[in-house]
Amino acid sequence: MDYHLFIENLTNPALLFFVLGLIAVGLKSDLEIPASSSKFISLYLLLAIGFKGGQELSHESLHQEMIWSMLFGILLSACIPIYTFFILKRKFNSYDAGAMAAAYGSVSAVTFVTAVSYLEGKGITFHGHMVAIMAIMESPAIIMGLLLIASSSPEQLPVGNQLSTAKHSLTNGSVLLILGSLVIGYLASAEQAEGIKPFTTDLFKGFLAIFLLDMGITSGKKMKSFLSFGWFPIAFGICIPLINGSITAFISSYLINDPSNRFIFAVLAASASYIAVPAAMKVSVPKANPGLYLPMALAVTFPVNITIGMPIYLWIVQHT
Repeated sequence: MDYHLFIENLTNPALLFFVLGLIAVGLKSDLEIPASSSKFISLYLLLAIGFKGGQELSHESLHQEMIWSMLFGILLSACIPIYTFFILKRKFNSYDAGAMAAAYGSVSAVTFVTAVSYLEGKGITFHGHMVAIMAIMESPAIIMGLLLIASSSPEQLPVGNQLSTAKHSLTNGSVLLILGSLVIGYLASAEQAEGIKPFTTDLFKGFLAIFLLDMGITSGKKMKSFLSFGWFPIAFGICIPLINGSITAFISSYLINDPSNRFIFAVLAASASYIAVPAAMKVSVPKANPGLYLPMALAVTFPVNITIGMPIYLWIVQHT
């Protein structure tokens, strides 16, 4: 891996704002982003990336690689929870193992946004259909996690809860917004898109930096209680994403030719959901401990991916 690429990623302003958030918590500072502002920024990032993806998609035509990409994304999202569940089951109960497996099979929209920004910083254009694939990959992992819990736990999950979660995974606000923005971006003409470009494009990196500052603060606050669970969840949160991302970066070459798409797939396979899955598990599996799977995804896996993971995945993609 290129040493300069690694150093460049470590000095990325967005990442440094994440580190600043961690430092603020360590110093017991009163620095915080208001919850309403944090939610607005989250919605903005999803809207902007969806709209830009729609604009890119409007210039593409349906082709064989796009169809294979969609099938590959669904397969990844459904398979990752299976093997991770049985690893986690060795240390945790079925409820916690299933929730964590679902989180690692699903995807992180913010990690996706960071990956797109990373590519743009390298002058590499991503393809709009990857936004749709990212949204599609939310649901299979949640459903698979529920099936694994139901099949291995002594108490069967109520059918109503399972149906509620299946519906939630399909109508989740973040999924709905990014897909809706994708459609709007697809329908808008280039002239119409130019009219809101200062909002959807020019402000993007600034809002991303503020959001990552908030993520750093949130992660720092959860770290202390998370550390009480010992070394295993930390090791899992570091190793499994790097394994998933690296393997995906390699095997995707057999189905997908475009390097940027392969990189995005690697990042999605390596990411862990800390929005959609926790919301779904809160409804359907209240016995699962959010103090485990939420910090694993947010405080361990997310920073690992944006510091170490992305340069590794890009290197594999460019050399295979």
